[in-house]
Amino acid sequence: MNTITLLLLFPFFTQFLEVGPARTKLPGKTRFPISQISVMGFVYCDFCSNSSFSRHSYFLPGAEVKVDCMSKALSEKTSEQISLSVNRTTNKYGMYKLEIPSVDGVKCAEDSAVVSSCQASLIGSSSSACNVPGYKTTFNVIAIKARRANLCIYSFNALTFRPSKRDITLCGN
Repeated sequence: MNTITLLLLFPFFTQFLEVGPARTKLPGKTRFPISQISVMGFVYCDFCSNSSFSRHSYFLPGAEVKVDCMSKALSEKTSEQISLSVNRTTNKYGMYKLEIPSVDGVKCAEDSAVVSSCQASLIGSSSSACNVPGYKTTFNVIAIKARRANLCIYSFNALTFRPSKRDITLCGN
């Protein structure tokens, strides 16, 4: 899926993100709101096997995705490394999402505070008609950071499955 399509769809899907209020500062202590880190992406059926979201493509609900993340947190209070490896199932919109647990004192929205790397990989398709892996692993993310809310959203490029045979009548040669 190209970046323009993703940016056009992004506002629609961010309505599913729950953002709570930031913690208030305690008198006499420097305290940052707890980080809220979300990792998300989409899986779709690349129906015409052309590595793009065409008019015949559709998002895949029930697809299985493995998400691996590693974060090194550096702050006044901690110097920790967090590694997560989880499986997620896409919702009815073909979206998977991971909420990374908060670490007190970490400022995810500060570029130097959190060094993160994540990748998502296809595990399996929910559709027997579209179950051949296409774009099966992604490292590329679009990062959106909001300092005031201490919110970080990492959005992956879309992962794809393809049908085993290309439909020439719908997709052409």
